[in-house]
Amino acid sequence: MAKTCWLEREKRKQKTVEKYAKIRADLKAKKDYIGLSMLPRDASPTRLTNRCKITGRRRAFYRRFQMSRMTFREHACMGLIPGVTKSSW
Repeated sequence: MAKTCWLEREKRKQKTVEKYAKIRADLKAKKDYIGLSMLPRDASPTRLTNRCKITGRRRAFYRRFQMSRMTFREHACMGLIPGVTKSSW
């Protein structure tokens, strides 16, 4: 499990991105790059990281399932993910 502070930091970044989304879109439409640089650093959506919904791990993340590879494997082996089966040939 990831540290709680990392998860809270991601939530705070997400709120900041949502808060400044309209302002960023307007400034980009006007091509006002100086105005964009005056916004907070965390207002950019590229500052967000994908995290596993269960463990909070950010590396080896599968976007389709919104979880890390280890969590995905555990859930798939237990049959908790519909349509996913262990292959053998």
